[in-house]
Amino acid sequence: MWFSSSLSALWLATLALGAVRTDDEGNTIKSIGLRTHTLQQPYLDSDMQSRWYDFGGDTVVRTDAYIRLTSNRPSQMGWLWSKVPLTATNWEIEVEFKIGGKDTLFGDGFAMWLTKQRAQQGPVFGSMDYFEGLGIFFDTYKNNRPGTVFPYVMAMVGDGKTSYDKNTDGKLQEFAGCSARGIRHSNVPSKFRLTYFQDKQLKLELQYKNENDWVLCFETNEPPAIPTVAYLGFSSETGELSDNHDIVSISAKNLYASNPVSTPGSSRKKGSGPRKNKKGSSWTWFLLKIVMFAIVAGGAYVGYTAWRTNNLKRSRF
Repeated sequence: MWFSSSLSALWLATLALGAVRTDDEGNTIKSIGLRTHTLQQPYLDSDMQSRWYDFGGDTVVRTDAYIRLTSNRPSQMGWLWSKVPLTATNWEIEVEFKIGGKDTLFGDGFAMWLTKQRAQQGPVFGSMDYFEGLGIFFDTYKNNRPGTVFPYVMAMVGDGKTSYDKNTDGKLQEFAGCSARGIRHSNVPSKFRLTYFQDKQLKLELQYKNENDWVLCFETNEPPAIPTVAYLGFSSETGELSDNHDIVSISAKNLYASNPVSTPGSSRKKGSGPRKNKKGSSWTWFLLKIVMFAIVAGGAYVGYTAWRTNNLKRSRF
């Protein structure tokens, strides 16, 4: 009994440590999951509804695989939106997605939104134009942007008055972005991770080349102001060209910097090419793993010794 309780306590301690990490500048970052904005399989409850998300348009939900915003068919629009706004000051959103189809010509891509408005279809990757908030566009079809390699991932900050220019692929509206050749039909689970610290950092990372190999798309220490009431959404559209655009999972976290000694992130913004994340901070977590393994192993040994001694005493009588 003592042995089992000890192992349970150690396991809970290990889980607690898993919610702590260190950033590149030595700040300890704690995270708490936001279930209101997290979505995993099977996506729907027994009433075939989601407690925290609405979906509509041409969206199809396959409970064992994906939420398909648009299928590989022309002239489709689909969307997925949170029912409640994201009110956390600092947050991280990690999304697994999949883009692919059978055709050699394809389009148009999908978008992630953090905006005041929600669930309004329109011409910008299936959602409304003149939005207020942040849009992240995964654009797979090049209209007219010479010198830029597609697929292209870009951020746009909407003020409610500025229109997204589809004819130039949003060149003049771009806040920051990067080329992401290979993000379609990736051989590994394709993911993106968006991290936001109010007034300090906005960072977008992509995984599509190798598993657990995150590539920096852009990073800035002068982030835009996100509306205090902003809904998390995803949308997609197809025209004459089409593709499957799937959302596989969404993980949202509230972030806390427990000992901020410096501003998280650096001043990389427009024009900054992709680069791999720094690995230095991983040593702290590696050492913590070793310590926890030693504690668990020691506890197991002590528990086994006590159990064996107790059995020997019983056998004598």
